[in-house]
Amino acid sequence: MLQFIRWNVDPEIVQIGFLHLRWYGLLFASGFLIGYFIVQAMFKKEDLPERWLDSLLIHLMLGTVLGARLGHVFFYDWSYYSKHLAEIPAVWQGGLASHGGLIGIMVALWLFSRRVAKKPMLFIIDRVAVPTALAGTLIRLGNLMNSEIVGLPTDKPWGFIFLRLDETFARHPSQLYESLAYLVIFAILMYLYWRTDARNKTGLLGGLFFALVFGARLVIEHFKENQEAFEETMALNMGQLLSIPVILVGLWLIFRALRKSPGVK
Repeated sequence: MLQFIRWNVDPEIVQIGFLHLRWYGLLFASGFLIGYFIVQAMFKKEDLPERWLDSLLIHLMLGTVLGARLGHVFFYDWSYYSKHLAEIPAVWQGGLASHGGLIGIMVALWLFSRRVAKKPMLFIIDRVAVPTALAGTLIRLGNLMNSEIVGLPTDKPWGFIFLRLDETFARHPSQLYESLAYLVIFAILMYLYWRTDARNKTGLLGGLFFALVFGARLVIEHFKENQEAFEETMALNMGQLLSIPVILVGLWLIFRALRKSPGVK
């Protein structure tokens, strides 16, 4: 008899009055907090102004949330939100898209690099890319706690039965697949930053982040249920289609960084 994992975790940790503390929100916020300390250590190592940190954090938080929400609205469900415009700001109802979050982060980093750091945008991207991979790890764990973004049915013994979805069959734990992939990528980027001269090759760490994270996403999407009905008629789903140009940009950045001498912008 196959032994599956029966998943029935409550998305809500505790409720105190009107305050609802949920796993997703805690893990999402933890990604920013841990990332703050990682970048702080980077700035200290490179003798960069610590006063940049708070501004960078605010830019990233706003860019991530706004971009991820608008990405969900326009990439996945515009047919609904075009008729319910007042619901677009309601992020607490769920609906965030990682590709939209990436666009929001890029806009935020462009603004930060021009207004605050006065350094090339790729310089900032290289440093932010490292903790962002860890944030992706935690966010996908949050998706698992919510029993959302589930995988396709499977007979593998590590399959999860999502009891909160009233299901009796097992699915691929695609959230865990992504979370583990991003954790490995985070470890690779941390090693390269701290133990090699990769940080001096402008665009290399950022390019590796784009290529590896969205390359993993391209593969793991094969194990996921489509999130929207319109994807059923597509050879590649929306997540895969949006990942391809990001992977190409990442490969170009890697090639560009490796062919230039260290320090060339």
